[in-house]
Amino acid sequence: MAELDPSTELTIETAVEDGVAVVSIDGELDSGNVDTLTEAIAAIAANRRERLVFDLARLRFMDSAGIAVLINAAREIATVELRNPSPIVRRVLEATGLMSVFEVLP
Repeated sequence: MAELDPSTELTIETAVEDGVAVVSIDGELDSGNVDTLTEAIAAIAANRRERLVFDLARLRFMDSAGIAVLINAAREIATVELRNPSPIVRRVLEATGLMSVFEVLP
């Protein structure tokens, strides 16, 4: 079994736009680096945000660990939206049925 490359590039930027928490994810999100995103979401949830937007335009890959983080975020924050999912991520969302779970913004 191939080992995960711990150097897989992932950049997470958080911001607040018009009172809404926005998390922009750039790179590849997998079980080797998902803890970074989990920590960012925990900080947002601790600030009692009602709405969270994930900007996925630059996300090139997401495995089941990434999917689990999105689902867990939806359990902690009232409204979770996915903005601009890249084509490959959009296919993952469609294949898993998550397009009907999250509001997906173009």
